[in-house]
Amino acid sequence: MPITVRRVRVTREGKGLEAAARVARYRCYRALRAEAIALGHQLDDQAETVLMNLLRGAGLAGASGMRPSVALGEKRLLRPLLEVPREAIVRYAKANRLEWIEDESNLDETLTRNYLRRRVGPLLTARYPRWRESLARAARHFARADADANRMLRVFLAHHGLRAPSEAKLAEMLRQLSGARRGGRVRIAHDGKELRAYRGHVIVKTAKSETPFTAVKWSGESRLVLPQLGGELRFRKKRGEGIDLSKVIGGMTVRLRSGGERLQLDAKRPRRTLKNLFQEAGIPPWERERLPLLFSGADLVWVPGLGADIRYRAAAGSKGTLPEWKK
Repeated sequence: MPITVRRVRVTREGKGLEAAARVARYRCYRALRAEAIALGHQLDDQAETVLMNLLRGAGLAGASGMRPSVALGEKRLLRPLLEVPREAIVRYAKANRLEWIEDESNLDETLTRNYLRRRVGPLLTARYPRWRESLARAARHFARADADANRMLRVFLAHHGLRAPSEAKLAEMLRQLSGARRGGRVRIAHDGKELRAYRGHVIVKTAKSETPFTAVKWSGESRLVLPQLGGELRFRKKRGEGIDLSKVIGGMTVRLRSGGERLQLDAKRPRRTLKNLFQEAGIPPWERERLPLLFSGADLVWVPGLGADIRYRAAAGSKGTLPEWKK
């Protein structure tokens, strides 16, 4: 059969050697005129891939290992030997007097895959003879879970009227959303919207640039429009609730959070940081930085979603002014 050889230039560009070589290979695959390309990956390769990805802290997609069939533009990459162990392939080749060439780079244990294959693999085999089959089976379970996650995210996006992303974009979205469960902040731009995640919930918001905000003096009006923050503060007179204006010296100013602010909401509890209070109240991180806070001089008086500081709160039966933030 004819053979085609392609020489490539591997450019790392911040990647490891293995990852950079993979990019170069796939560039060649895309350039080939074929409906499908069959690759020689086998069971050992799959087990090593899953183990390597798990050690790197990969999400579902990485733990799924290699797929038996995957789209590559208008063609497909096929891996027909993915469930066949290396030993079986070698036995077949010897029995049929087939010749092959061993890649000398397979001896380089500075490469993660080779280290796992030559050092870790034999140790696992001594204790768990079928560890390769077990990891491959786990990869199939992970692949099914990953497919379910892909399907659910596509349905979620469609429900919000957003276009379906490419497979690569969808995988990146899931990777970032998975990171949010470990405390990472997520801000994914897609189709004119932003996807945010907080405490297991994905929220779709209109993408917009944040306008700089400068402090605004409140002069007693019932409504204070704050276009830079996309809303307005409303003030209602309410007995026994809100702020006792007689305790406010020099009026109040609207400012944003700058860090280190503290608030005391209960006389029996100490003054606490806004960060802790926001977390308890379930206010998402991206909203905290753009909330209008009321100050009297350097004193924090009132915070949306939390309330007034005990020092400025109206006592039962006394006149109070109750602020409300409306977006």
